[in-house]
Amino acid sequence: MPQHYARIAFTDEVRQVQQAHGSRTAMQRFEEADFGNDVLGPEEAQFAAERDGFYLATTSSTGWPYVQYRGGPPGFLHVLDETTLAWAELRGNRQYISQGNLAADSRASLFLMDYAHRQRLKIFGSIRFLDPGEHPDLAARLTPADTRSVVQRLSLVHLHAYDWNCPQHITPRYTAAQLQQTLDPVREELARLRSENQALRARLAARSADLRDTGVNPGH
Repeated sequence: MPQHYARIAFTDEVRQVQQAHGSRTAMQRFEEADFGNDVLGPEEAQFAAERDGFYLATTSSTGWPYVQYRGGPPGFLHVLDETTLAWAELRGNRQYISQGNLAADSRASLFLMDYAHRQRLKIFGSIRFLDPGEHPDLAARLTPADTRSVVQRLSLVHLHAYDWNCPQHITPRYTAAQLQQTLDPVREELARLRSENQALRARLAARSADLRDTGVNPGH
């Protein structure tokens, strides 16, 4: 049976809070909708593949949640198929908190953000690790180009369910590349205007010089 995001997220305690705040009727319709979202469609796959980072949430064996950021060049998060996401785990600060948490409970939540377009995709999944030495072809596919870090393991996420979140309260932010793309036409227009202004000044200076040579005061 396809899993619906709400059927995972809406525990009894969550439903009680929804009831207390008057949203339970609307959320129940959402929960009982007769469609599943445990398969990535073209829109979700493209969105995931274009990200340059995401947030990864796990839970420790003592019940504490932990959120970590994973980042890389756009495309470092791969969509292997309609139910599998993957990336190469590079050597970091060597705390290994997420990996340790996942050893006890493979369930995780991924939060994919596009701040510029005010979009976010929430994913429930289970994660398993592969040894890059035992899967050289997959390691080569997942390892970002020009990286100098050691690939310690390959992370594969089996999708259980996803949900698009509304754009409300997302503050737009832009990467350097996005700003460059936006500002390039402005810079080009500014350069054109500066060149045009210099040309007009040169023509004006030349005209003034011609008038002085003929004995005419260019100020009159």
